Amino acid sequence: MLELLNVTKVFYPGTVQEKVAMDGLSLRLEAGEFVTVIGGNGAGKSTMLNAVSGVWKPDGGKVLIDGTDVTAMPEYKRAKYLGRVFQDPMLGTAADMQIEENLALAARRGKHHTLRPGICKAERERYRELLGQLELGLEDRMGAKVGLLSGGQRQALTLLMAVMQKPKVLLLDEHTAALDPKTAARVLSITDRLVAQYGLTTLMITHNMRDAIQYGTRLIMLHQGKILIDIAGQEKKNLTVEDLLELFEKASGSEFANDRAVLA
Repeated sequence: MLELLNVTKVFYPGTVQEKVAMDGLSLRLEAGEFVTVIGGNGAGKSTMLNAVSGVWKPDGGKVLIDGTDVTAMPEYKRAKYLGRVFQDPMLGTAADMQIEENLALAARRGKHHTLRPGICKAERERYRELLGQLELGLEDRMGAKVGLLSGGQRQALTLLMAVMQKPKVLLLDEHTAALDPKTAARVLSITDRLVAQYGLTTLMITHNMRDAIQYGTRLIMLHQGKILIDIAGQEKKNLTVEDLLELFEKASGSEFANDRAVLA
């Protein structure tokens, strides 16, 4: 479960560059809920994810994960609750290390280190099984350097590393934006399958409206640091991009503006 209570954040306060990034934003995700997040330029999407991950502390309000108040908790301590995948496929993995070594690092994150060297047979078999779920053939390339993988393979591996310890909350920050359409669709399919398999509470930012509608159990649209639209269930399933744009224009009184948005 994830909850943001009346969270505010203002960048460059008191200057000509003052920007209200989050304006009393409140949001509650139940355990296992998969929420897609869209919004125009400067709507507060990434700012909200950074509030959850602890990149910065809110000026006001609270952030709770499974009932624990993590608002003042530094990012490195909060990391044990979270899995996160960034837009850049180069982030989240060590390029000069083997696939199995990257998985071992993810599996041991937050645990006490021991003097036991290497990766044991049982661990290697587990990693092979996990990689098989991706259906990319990586289970037969566990000794390969991650830097030799394609962007899509690397992002799928990063996603697997983010979920393998079943985090309390999974944060996906436009994790398919840097991929070509075919690869992005495949990574999204893998995402959908892993989120369902592990029952993860998930926030996924996307600039693709069709993806926001197709994936997840709930959709929210941000505007000027607030939640403007919140749709779930059958209403979300019946949505079209045209419906969503119309809802936005009615609620905001303006046209949707995002120079990176994919509407079709």
